[in-house]
This record gives sequence, C-alpha cells and structure tokens, in this order.
Amino acid sequence: MLMTLLRRLVLALCLMAPLAPAWSVAVDTPLDDPALEARARAIHKQLRCLVCQNQSIEDSNATLARDLRVLVRERITAGDSDDAAIRFIVDRYGDWVLLQPPVKGGTVLLWLGPLLFLLLAVISLVFWYRRRRGAPVVAANAPLSADEQARLKALLDDGDPK
Repeated sequence: MLMTLLRRLVLALCLMAPLAPAWSVAVDTPLDDPALEARARAIHKQLRCLVCQNQSIEDSNATLARDLRVLVRERITAGDSDDAAIRFIVDRYGDWVLLQPPVKGGTVLLWLGPLLFLLLAVISLVFWYRRRRGAPVVAANAPLSADEQARLKALLDDGDPK
C-alpha cells in the first residue's frame, strides 16, 4: 500500500516536471552601473503594465512588463535620456502606457471624467431632495375621503371605477 502511494507520487512529480519552467519567476538582470539602474527603475515606476493595468512595470510580474523593463534598460544603456526612453515606449503603446498621462485633447476625459461624475451626482441629489421636499406627505393610516370611498365601493361592486 505504501509502495503504491509512493510510486504514484513519483509518477505525479515526473509528469509535473515539464511545468516547472512555467512556475518559475523571471528575474531581471540589473544594469552594472548603479546610477543607470536607478534611472531605469525611476522610469519603470512611471510606466503602466499593459497586462495588469493598475500597476507599474516595476511592480508587475507579467511577462510583458518584464519585456518593457528590459527594453527601458536597453534604451538607457544605448545612451537615451529618461525622456527619450519614455518617449520610445509611448510611441509604441500610446499615452495610455503612462501612469500619469499628459493633459491633452485625447486624455482630457481621463482627467475631468471623475470631476464630471461627481458634479452629476451632486446635481442629481439636489434635484432629488427638492422633489422629495415638495411632495405632499401622506399619512399611511389617513382615512379615505368621501370621493375615494365612493370610487372604492364602485370598484368592489362592479370593477369599473367610473
């Protein structure tokens, strides 16, 4: 019994061995020059991971984020300035790759959208309170008027309120 269990465990491990590279985490190779590596990491923090969308490429473990980190390091090693390296990535992926996109025609809704939604919510609440305040308050247990009693009697008698 124990030998059978042990054989099954060994067989399962052998079958899972080809999957081991998929479980490994790719580690970036930092630049030899600490100043260049610091510049690269500062740029990494400004760029959005296109897979995760809410993380910088510095914080993301996605393969595409790793590729972008390598690309930034290559650009810095080639002698690009920080702005040139960022511009190279933006030219490929658009302003959306920036965690703080610039304010311009195509991105103005990104910056003003939350303010517009807040303004719309405040206006809606004001109108709702005004309408609610102006509505007559009807007591739940108020007695029926004579007209209402007559309409109710007509409904109960023959089903036609008039």
